[in-house]
Amino acid sequence: MSETIWAPPEGHIATTNVGRFMARHGIEHFDDLRQRSIDDIEWFWDAVVEFLGLPFSTPYHQVLDTTDGIEWARWFSDGQTNLAAICLDRWAIETPDAEAVRWEGEDGTVRVLTYAELSRHVDGLAALLVDRGIGPGDAVGIWLPMLIETVVAALAVARIGGVFLPIFSGYGADAVAVRLDDAGARALLTADGFWRRGKAVPMLETARRAVAEVPSVQTVVVVDRVGDTLDGELAWPAPTPEGEPLRTATVPVDAETPLFIAYTSGTTGRPKGSVHVHGGFTVKIAEEVAFQFDCRPGDRLFWFADFGWIMGPWEVVGTLANGATLCLYEGAPDFPDVDRLWAYLAAHRVTILGISPTLVRSMMAHGDDPVTRHDLSTLRVLGSTGEPWNEEPYRWFHRVVGGGRCPVINISGGTEVGACFLSPHPVEELTPMTLGGPALGMAVDVFDDQARPVRGEVGELVCTRPWPGMTRGLWKDPDRYMEAYWSRWPHVWVHGDWALIDDDGRWYLRGRSDDTIKIAGKRLGPAEVESALVGHPAVAEAAAVGVPHELKGEALWCYVVPAPGTSPGEDLRDELVEVVTEALGKSFKPSEVRFCTALPKTRSAKVLRRAIRAVAVGNDPGDLSSLEDPSALDAVRDAQ
Repeated sequence: MSETIWAPPEGHIATTNVGRFMARHGIEHFDDLRQRSIDDIEWFWDAVVEFLGLPFSTPYHQVLDTTDGIEWARWFSDGQTNLAAICLDRWAIETPDAEAVRWEGEDGTVRVLTYAELSRHVDGLAALLVDRGIGPGDAVGIWLPMLIETVVAALAVARIGGVFLPIFSGYGADAVAVRLDDAGARALLTADGFWRRGKAVPMLETARRAVAEVPSVQTVVVVDRVGDTLDGELAWPAPTPEGEPLRTATVPVDAETPLFIAYTSGTTGRPKGSVHVHGGFTVKIAEEVAFQFDCRPGDRLFWFADFGWIMGPWEVVGTLANGATLCLYEGAPDFPDVDRLWAYLAAHRVTILGISPTLVRSMMAHGDDPVTRHDLSTLRVLGSTGEPWNEEPYRWFHRVVGGGRCPVINISGGTEVGACFLSPHPVEELTPMTLGGPALGMAVDVFDDQARPVRGEVGELVCTRPWPGMTRGLWKDPDRYMEAYWSRWPHVWVHGDWALIDDDGRWYLRGRSDDTIKIAGKRLGPAEVESALVGHPAVAEAAAVGVPHELKGEALWCYVVPAPGTSPGEDLRDELVEVVTEALGKSFKPSEVRFCTALPKTRSAKVLRRAIRAVAVGNDPGDLSSLEDPSALDAVRDAQ
């Protein structure tokens, strides 16, 4: 039986959102709630809307409509609502003086907006967009770093019934242009730049090059962050002054109206645009942040994310839908010193923290002191997503950052999922690295190659029923949507993750299906290799990939970033080969261990294994628009 690393303290369950929900519906045990939410999804999602008080200006009469099949399910589709009504308007009336957004720049500047103030900022931008002829159904690009204006932008576009396009702030002109053009965007909301590692990162000239390739974009609105000069663009508007009436009313829209298009980068071909809607996405994310992270008014939630990653919209929508405070930070987590992230959390008294396992691994390399020198006693829930954990970093996160008292809510979903498939909840016992089980209302399973549910062995993560946050297809490409997720087995969503359910019923991820290494017919998840490697004190980070081998099919190659102060050599290489062999067996003995100074990652700290694999075999690494530091690929090429 797996070790319990955290359990709800005495009396804790009854105080949580999910505990109060259970009490309202006469459900004594969480496992019973999880099963009922899956067996009767319409009851559950209707009950969520009522419990969280999510406003529908026109009440819906049908929770779920599968007339066109579960692949094209419609939720709350005869009701009307709007993201801005749920996340802003009601709080501006009910709790106008409560903090909505709290931001810190890398230079130490701090800004705070109440819900009433946020509403007036949103009104100022919405009025400008309306004056420019932008309205319901029009697409608007949001290419911004994590500023208060990023939140304003999303809410303003939603308020007028437009469709926003969250675009990763580190993209170049071509990547921005492709997304704007694909959606037929009429406007771009951007900044002249942002600060990172003490330097101004320019954006405006890049925006100009992108817009020059997209004739449909006729309006560009710019936040003044680094003092660049405008040339035909519009300055970011001032908020509507206090005491003056708001100029734009929130447009009630059908719950199935597109809200935003989240683009993902593919290995080849044009990016996929996942369509998310006002009703289903907002309800699902509000539920996740309320029930999985126990967020409520008075909480301060910070997730280290870019708005162009699904966790950016996730934290904006989830935090504000629950009337809490969204915390944002502009710069790098280790600048000007390695304790910057922990200093930020202490200064702003963050209560709910989310970061990726990769970021945890990089921060723990600096030791405990940068964390423990700061008072993190306000933290009560930790979160993570993005990739599988290794055990030692997970334990460090729980023990050092959370003081051993905070549950680690390790979630797994995706851009197209719009939410989580798997998640523990803060009312159940947790074991290291676990994903708990199915998120509430999510009919997920693990299948073998014959579509049979399996336990105790790795299989394909699938979902067999619809959920509110699921993408409503890929923008302008329904065939690609069906091929990507529904083509393997009839009416079964195949997600592309390997998962395992152990004998105790706890769930774990074993990496992406397309990252899976197959050696002499045996499947191996890269996370298993990397976990063994980073357990060695001389290893800071590691990535495992499979490369073609004429006899085995694939051979295991490992790329290792040595820990600070380590001098890599043949002795260490031999040790690491032995570490992996002992952990996984002789069949998985690495053919290569190579030392490098960095691994290629996205801004959200995901390791781009496909790019590493491509470099290893001399192939084109494909779309690298999400890569934070292009020089990291050179480090892989130069690995010894």
